[in-house]
Amino acid sequence: MIEVPLKLALVGYGRMGRLIDNIAPEHGFEVVLRLDEFNNQDGEGITEESLAGVDVAVDFSIPEAVPDNVVRISGLGVPQAVGTTGWLEHLPRVRGAVEANNTALVYGANYSIGVNAFYRIVREAARTFSAQQGYDGFLYEAHHKFKKDAPSGTALRLLDAVRGAGYDRPVDVCAQRAGYSPGVHEVGFDSEADTISLRHTARSRMGFALGAMKAARWIVGQRGVYDFAKIWDRVK
Repeated sequence: MIEVPLKLALVGYGRMGRLIDNIAPEHGFEVVLRLDEFNNQDGEGITEESLAGVDVAVDFSIPEAVPDNVVRISGLGVPQAVGTTGWLEHLPRVRGAVEANNTALVYGANYSIGVNAFYRIVREAARTFSAQQGYDGFLYEAHHKFKKDAPSGTALRLLDAVRGAGYDRPVDVCAQRAGYSPGVHEVGFDSEADTISLRHTARSRMGFALGAMKAARWIVGQRGVYDFAKIWDRVK
């Protein structure tokens, strides 16, 4: 039996949007709508007509646009996967819209499976060093010069992991924006005697795109709002 592709809307058509467009067919999606700054100014491209028949939307637009995009798309009953960061102060409004329209949203600071495993590794390290008074924590991240938010959403999630593990001392955070790096995140603990450093380096954006495809497939048929960092190991 031939599986019918899921009809996909891309909201935001920058580097990530174009990459997802390229790989979507081999992952069981047919891209039927592409929205960018030219055809979706102030959300004008999100209409009942344009999203008719769409099974799921993936948003890699800009932080300022995400809340209105999600509210509008939720109103049309379409589930969504959002990969843009820097908008979470609006999460209560977004959650309210998704739940009121009985649809679904999965969002993530980072859709890379490796990064989500990294969160757990960092959390365990922080739990260990929380009891060692001689170790100071630090967090370093570097991204390409086009990334708008700093620190990154992934860095903030890593900081949450450290804090959630019981490490309550200061953590020095440094963010770099230069060149074309897709992303480096390092968490470490330094003492007079030694340094322990944990690092994740993205070689390309492909890991983010593949995770987003898995999240988009998983969210179809769900209800509610999900943090990808909490459900990534349930996503096939």
